[in-house]
Order: sequence, then structure tokens, then C-alpha cells
Amino acid sequence: MRVRAVLSALATAGAVFAGVAHAATDVSASLDRAIAGDHRSPAHRARDVYRHPRETLLFLGLRPDMTVVEVWPAAGWYTEIIAPVLREAGTFYAARFPVSWDKAPGFLKAADKVLLGKIAERPDVYGDVKTTELLPPMYPDAAPAGSVDLVLTFRNVHNWAKSGSAEAMFKAFFRALKPGGVLGVVDHRAKPGTPFEAQIASGYLTERYVIETAEKAGFRLAAKSEVNANPRDTTDHPAGVWTLPPTFRLGDEDRARYSAIGESDRMTLKFVKP
Repeated sequence: MRVRAVLSALATAGAVFAGVAHAATDVSASLDRAIAGDHRSPAHRARDVYRHPRETLLFLGLRPDMTVVEVWPAAGWYTEIIAPVLREAGTFYAARFPVSWDKAPGFLKAADKVLLGKIAERPDVYGDVKTTELLPPMYPDAAPAGSVDLVLTFRNVHNWAKSGSAEAMFKAFFRALKPGGVLGVVDHRAKPGTPFEAQIASGYLTERYVIETAEKAGFRLAAKSEVNANPRDTTDHPAGVWTLPPTFRLGDEDRARYSAIGESDRMTLKFVKP
């Protein structure tokens, strides 16, 4: 009887491991198809070498059967990759900047129009994308409370730090996630000890600031990745992070030098809602 029980346990464990391996293969293949898809422009593909979407999303735990929120997707660089992966078995929320707000900047309205246009034009790629608006306290919810497996934000926290809304945004993420749900954060990384005023001016944030803000909202740091690190970036540019591609705020001034640096050095942080 004891041998039979052991064999049964081993068989069960083998089935679990096989299921995990299949899921990993499935999401990898789905990511590869989305990244290579004809819905992505050459300009967006050119950013892959800096943004490492496949490795980033695998690290943060994306699976095709998840409910996922992408926060402030702007024109949808990451939406082009995430939504197709979720199209058949998952749910995707684009939690957009509230363009219906009378104080919404024109460039964000323009980006939102691009996002909604591409979703409408290719339902075969994006599926049934759910759109919400998020900016607490006026627009408090990215998705129904406790319904989300994964919240993702890419290069947004520095904007919230500047506007004083970071703590409210992280609390909104915490509210949307299920217990055990994951928050993934990618943002421009300042050197440790950088004064907060310098962080706001440059667009580069310290990991400590982001981690402390997440922990205040109730999150626990689960892991870090250097997948989006860029050791060529000194983080001390005359126009802050916007000196570098793709913005090139200085125009043609030293453009070749900044092109050689590439996009910013970035932190990639994974938090869990206990």
C-alpha cells in the first residue's frame, strides 16, 4: 500500500510539473507570435532591443489565462503584445489616462485615440479589450476590486511621483488585485541616494522610492530583474531621461551619442499582494 501511495504521489507530481512546463511553453509561444505580429510597426519593433518585452513579461509571470490590467498604456506599445496573448483565454483591461477629464493634456488624448483605433481595427489580434479610466480619486478603479491576477505599469511611476498621485495609484492597484496577485513595475532608475527633487526633475526614480511606495500600499517585494538594465546610461543628462531615445528632447544636439546609449537604465520589480 505504501509503494502504491508513493507511486500515485509521484504520478500526480509529474502531471503538475508537466502542466507547468506546458503553460510556460504556451505563453512563450504566444509571446513570440505577438511580438512578431504584422500589427506592430517597424518603429515599435525597433524598441524591442531596449525594452525586452518577452523576457520582461515572462519574469512578471504573464499567462494566457490571466486577468491583466495595463496601466496608462498611452498609444499601446505593450498593449500590442499583451492583449494578443490574452485574447483567447484571458481578460485584458486597458486602464487609460482619463481623457474625458477636462484637464487631460492634448498629447495624452492623441495617444489614447491611437490606442483605441488600433484595437478597433484589429479585433482578430486584440480580442475583447476592456477599457477603463484611472486617476484616483476622481477615477478610482482600474478593474473590479479583487478581480485581477496581474497589474502592469511601464515607465509611468515617475509621472505619478511628480504629480503627487503615486500612493493613490498603488492603492488602486492593490484594490484591483486578488490576494496573491502580482504588480509589475518598470521605470527609469536613478542612482541610490539621488535626492527626491532630482528624481522628479530627471524622470529617474530610485528603487527605494518605488519599493517604499508599493509597501505603503500593502505590497511585498517578491523579486527584481536586471533584464532592462542599461549600464551605458549615466542618468545625468541635460534634459533628464527625455534626452535619450525615443524622445530626443535636445533634437540633433549630440544625437549620435545619445543614440549609442540607447533607452534608459530601468528597474524591473515584481510585487505581490499578500
